[in-house]
Amino acid sequence: MLLASAATSLDGGLYTSITELARRSPAALDSTIHAWSDYGLGLYALLMLAAWWRSRAWDPARAAMALCAPLIVLAAYGANDLLKLAVHEQRPCRTLHAVTVEVCPPLGDWSFPSNHAAIAAAATVAILLADRRLGAVAVPAALLMAVSRVWVGVHYPHDVLIGLVTGALVALPLTVAARRCAPAVARLRDSRLRPLVAAR
Repeated sequence: MLLASAATSLDGGLYTSITELARRSPAALDSTIHAWSDYGLGLYALLMLAAWWRSRAWDPARAAMALCAPLIVLAAYGANDLLKLAVHEQRPCRTLHAVTVEVCPPLGDWSFPSNHAAIAAAATVAILLADRRLGAVAVPAALLMAVSRVWVGVHYPHDVLIGLVTGALVALPLTVAARRCAPAVARLRDSRLRPLVAAR
């Protein structure tokens, strides 16, 4: 109860303002943001797939970062979920009884920090360090994902902010460390798996 009160006092007013704006907005806008909130993480799967394909023409170190991106995202998700289980912050749509675009998740589906934001941030960092061109798409997409989670009513602003930070902090050192897998990529390029890791 004390935690819920602290979360509400931190940015409950901003959350309420955003959800009220969403309630007054055109249904088409809400539907678009809702769809992005639910399915937007699929864009990161496509970006990581594109990074892998493009990495076949890169040096082994950059290729290793691109190839390790999905594992890095999984690690960031795991770290964020552990934090979520440790904090047990109730969803704002339950604490504040707000009318929201998305149906409020059930009790026990904790709010802090946002898994969606953490996944988006981790994928963005991994992609950006490997491929700046694709990273230029990933960065605004991550910010839009974070905002959308508040807009549809399932997270406080601080949930998505800390989710972004957590995902980025986990992904940054892991992506840099992935460069050490360059020798493995080089060996694969001399094997029968060469078409998967090297352009013709």
